[in-house]
Amino acid sequence: MDRRIRGAALACVLLATGVATGCGAETPAESRRPAAAPSGSAPSTPSPRGEAGARAGIEAAYAKWGLEPPAAPPAPPKAKPVGLPAADGRVPVISEIPTQEKIVFLTFDDGAEKDPEFLTMMRELKIPFTMFLTDSAIRADYGYFGKLQALGGGVQNHTLNHPNLRTLGAAAQKQEICGQQTKLKDRYGTQPRLFRPPYGNWNEDTRAAAASCGVEAIVLWRESMQIKNMQYQRGDKKLHPGDIVLAHFRGPSELKGTTMTEMTANLLRHIQEQGFTVARLEDYL
Repeated sequence: MDRRIRGAALACVLLATGVATGCGAETPAESRRPAAAPSGSAPSTPSPRGEAGARAGIEAAYAKWGLEPPAAPPAPPKAKPVGLPAADGRVPVISEIPTQEKIVFLTFDDGAEKDPEFLTMMRELKIPFTMFLTDSAIRADYGYFGKLQALGGGVQNHTLNHPNLRTLGAAAQKQEICGQQTKLKDRYGTQPRLFRPPYGNWNEDTRAAAASCGVEAIVLWRESMQIKNMQYQRGDKKLHPGDIVLAHFRGPSELKGTTMTEMTANLLRHIQEQGFTVARLEDYL
């Protein structure tokens, strides 16, 4: 089946469930706008044949990457379970989202690897994801991450130069965070609301600097993806509803010969094997 047809069919199913990855605040308005019904006609209901074709398209897209199609995530909540900005004015530090749904959230850090196959993978699978980007890692090819943003990837802040913020004073921390806020807004059109400190290291100066730069939440994680396996923070070594999962833009030189798409496929298998599916972080905070 022609790839364009398969992609269109997959997009239709995702839109029908209300979870297309281009539906959030970090994507251009045109990509979020639902298609209008023709003038003078009522919206049509997909025929059983159309639904079967769409399902076949999904299965073909996932089979290409050696995966089974995941369950569709629930529709985004009408009221976000984490309200931002916080009422007390303090920037919250978040590792998971409060929910009973069997969903997790994928985040990719830094930006050193710029694998064109990862672009293809995200385009075909329509997996929601959020990017925490460091300027020193992405500046060689800002356009690559613009293409991922156009696919629905959220663009968020991971500092200018990836320092251990605990080793810096308040003014230097503010420069790292505010400087990256400005660069990302200039490059990608939206000022980030979320910030992830490199290595997960932060202190109260980090919190104050983030607030002064317009950040609404510091986002950490519960699991981190390595090459084939995940590292868990909890003793039961399992995913929990609402967990934020960390991965990186890394390639074979850092993944012992494994590509970023192979690592991501391994990650998706772990999620699915535990009965979870992936939702979009920005829809929940």
